[in-house]
Amino acid sequence: MHIHILGICGTFMGGIAALARAAGHRVTGSDQNVYPPMSDQLAALGIELIQGYDPDQLKLKPDIVVVGNVMSRGNPLVEALLNSDIPYTSGPEWLSRHVLSGRHVLAVAGTHGKTTTTSMLTWILEHSGRKPGFLVGGVPANFSVTARLGEGKHFVVEADEYDTAFFDKRAKFVHYRPRTAILNNLEHDHADIYPDVAAIQKQFHLLLRMVPGAGRLVVNAGEPNLQQVIDMGCWTPVVKFSAHRQHGQQDDQWYADMQGQQDGSHFVVKQGDRTWGEVQWSMLGNHNVENALAAIIAAEHAGVSVTESITALNAFGGVKRRMEVRGVVNGITVYDDFAHHPTAITTTLQGLRRKVGKARIIAVLEPRSNTMKLGTHREPLKQSLHGAEQVWLYQGPDVKWDVGILASEIGSHARVHTSIDQLVSDLAAEAKSGDHILIMSNGGFGGIHSKLLAKLKG
Repeated sequence: MHIHILGICGTFMGGIAALARAAGHRVTGSDQNVYPPMSDQLAALGIELIQGYDPDQLKLKPDIVVVGNVMSRGNPLVEALLNSDIPYTSGPEWLSRHVLSGRHVLAVAGTHGKTTTTSMLTWILEHSGRKPGFLVGGVPANFSVTARLGEGKHFVVEADEYDTAFFDKRAKFVHYRPRTAILNNLEHDHADIYPDVAAIQKQFHLLLRMVPGAGRLVVNAGEPNLQQVIDMGCWTPVVKFSAHRQHGQQDDQWYADMQGQQDGSHFVVKQGDRTWGEVQWSMLGNHNVENALAAIIAAEHAGVSVTESITALNAFGGVKRRMEVRGVVNGITVYDDFAHHPTAITTTLQGLRRKVGKARIIAVLEPRSNTMKLGTHREPLKQSLHGAEQVWLYQGPDVKWDVGILASEIGSHARVHTSIDQLVSDLAAEAKSGDHILIMSNGGFGGIHSKLLAKLKG
């Protein structure tokens, strides 16, 4: 079958392309911005890429077109497709029908932490010999690819709540019909399509409606928004977890004993009064402790013993762009982090603080997600950046609000730039040995990481 994918260079659609190619299909695709590294990865798979959305690409006469949610009505290619007799579908629907059908699907949902938790769970299943398939919104260090078909019955999927396509406004994850589902957290995000938390909760409840009675829901006990979703109606056993033991918690609830290591680098896995074992790894932060607990509980439902999971996590290599050290120059450490939500920024800074102690942290943020661009998170952003000694903000051309207002509210240690090159130049002049520069964006940020490292070396 010939499959043509619109919006192929996004992480999710690129994963769909890789899975389709591995299944033996001819795959072509197009995107508005065809550039490395995704273009190189797809080309290496033998996938023909087309720059832009010219309707002439339909002359390829594919058997089906898979439409990414970046495409909208009014796009000339979309209009040409609708006027043609070529069948079309969404990425999540194609994945459900052609890859997930008949498999034990383990889905990881939540406002943040999905990619890391999905990577942990996939690694646990791989380490235990189950050879799972997976589709992750990032690159796990233990695999170096974002997707694969796998050989076993298990498939782990990062379950995004963003809408599916211009013709299907349900969340992507409602298509996956998991047997095991992790619900990590639930906060307001994607303000371009969800007006409030209640709108997102409705989508999460649609997901709950599809998990069978013989399945398992793995739920963060410290998230009241998730409890409200469960209260809407739940027909599946729920297992809860938290980073710390909670007052009045259920006897069988999972939690972590930090053993005095508050940075999350060492903790004991507990279930009620039972001790399962110790995790000692390179990951940091309470959020990653919770991610680990969720992955352990989900893996147990797939038949992996808790002790096996702990052994696997001790060898977990992390995920690219999640507190990834991009380089150390003259005693200055530069990190790359995908943080795109105030809560994720808060927990990332807290984890880094516990690691570096009193060393100076310089936080560099590009408000790039659709919600960030709209300014929806302006107020909580001010608090989330509180843990850094200096805050550098980038006012990109697509940001719809004055980032300078946020800088003035943060105080004299915050500054705004409208030029990435000037930001790099000023930051390199400001940085000194012992500093930790945390760069946060859910995009490429104009290549700021390599530019800064080069400037520091110079």
